[in-house]
Amino acid sequence: MKRIVQSRGFVLICVISGLTTANAAPITDAQREFFESRIRPILAQECYECHSEATKAKGGLLLDSRGGWQKGGDSGPVIEPGNPDKSLLLQSIRHEIEDLKMPKNGAKLDPSILDDFRQWIAMGAPDPRDAPPSPDDVAKDTDWTAVSARRAQWWSFQPIKNPSVPEVKGVDHPIDRFIRARLAKEGLEPSLPADPDTLVRRLAFNLTGLPPQSVIGNQSSVIGDDKPNTEKDWTALVDSYLASPAFGEKWARHWMDWIRYADTHGSEGDPAIPHAWRYRDYLVRAFNEDVPLDQLVVEHFAGDLLETPRINADLKLNESALGTGHLRMVFHGFSPTDALDERVRFTDDQINTVTKAFLGLTVSCARCHDHKFDAISQKDYYALYGIFTNTLPATIAVDAPGVLERNRDELTSLKKEIREALAAHWLTALPKDPEAWGRYLKTDSQGNSGSTTTFLRDLAGTKERPQNLE
Repeated sequence: MKRIVQSRGFVLICVISGLTTANAAPITDAQREFFESRIRPILAQECYECHSEATKAKGGLLLDSRGGWQKGGDSGPVIEPGNPDKSLLLQSIRHEIEDLKMPKNGAKLDPSILDDFRQWIAMGAPDPRDAPPSPDDVAKDTDWTAVSARRAQWWSFQPIKNPSVPEVKGVDHPIDRFIRARLAKEGLEPSLPADPDTLVRRLAFNLTGLPPQSVIGNQSSVIGDDKPNTEKDWTALVDSYLASPAFGEKWARHWMDWIRYADTHGSEGDPAIPHAWRYRDYLVRAFNEDVPLDQLVVEHFAGDLLETPRINADLKLNESALGTGHLRMVFHGFSPTDALDERVRFTDDQINTVTKAFLGLTVSCARCHDHKFDAISQKDYYALYGIFTNTLPATIAVDAPGVLERNRDELTSLKKEIREALAAHWLTALPKDPEAWGRYLKTDSQGNSGSTTTFLRDLAGTKERPQNLE
């Protein structure tokens, strides 16, 4: 009997001990804030879809409560509080396990998020969630507002900062200091300096896309006995490449790749895009003239609306108005059977091209749903769609101010002179006898009226002139 009582006591102690383990350890305010701001949103938005009582428990694992992850899944415990490197959850989201990369079918989480999970587990995985969230709580944690707010914190959406330049001995240029500092952090040494021949070749290809002799004439004048030695020599060489027309031709080509430049529409008939070459030459000139990026971007979307556009006096062109030509470089079908469907596809391709080139984002993914990865909603997509679909392909005049006006004034003057000369000629050709007007007002046997037609033919000499004309 004594042994039985002792056994029951041991069982009771174990049960109590288990209950104590299941309960949360005391959580400080700082730990609670860390979990609620950095851990819970990720679990809700990346994990609840497959590991929540409100959805399903794939692999037998629940991550919507403290008790869920403490129980573990089919693969065993997933979090070892205080030991992040041995925690299966951290290993899976780091993609360290080939067959267990999480989120499933999703992109690897940002390094900052991985660091947050490591820090959370290292501090003992404090988790205030005593019970799984209600469906309303899950909806609140996973709705678009919460998802978009988290994604909007990504580094690429943050304002540009001006960080302090690191101190590096023996290095003067700020860019070199940043590079050297990062190399030192990674335990790496910088590469050895390139020899003059190699450096000249690199400069030529990088800046112009051409070998040195194609850009500056005789290669031996730079590479050989007369190598650049001083900083002044290298500066002059770089300036010569930047001043070369080939500089704009090379870098305009890259820009044209981004906005899908083409001379024709493609598709079955492959019709030509009118005046496409004008946009190409506009880009080349812009790069060679060092037009600021912000000015170039404005011209690409509102170049035809600027109050003070860039004017090319030599070519007598409104350069800014040419910038909008890239909006024409999108896919067109050939003889579409559904005009509305073709319009939708045309506009969608505009959005896809423009946002990839200027924003580095795949905004067109949000055509059918909120974006799966970026902070772009379906509402954002159709806001852009409304703007782009309100524009239509057209040919506009890009002459510099004064060109059209000059021709217009001259044509207006000529029109008046022509009108007066024609009227004078008609007056001298009219019959003096009013009765002679009758032949121009009668109808012949075929029912054709003479009138003006007959009179004009007479004036042109195609018929015998009236005898009574003086």
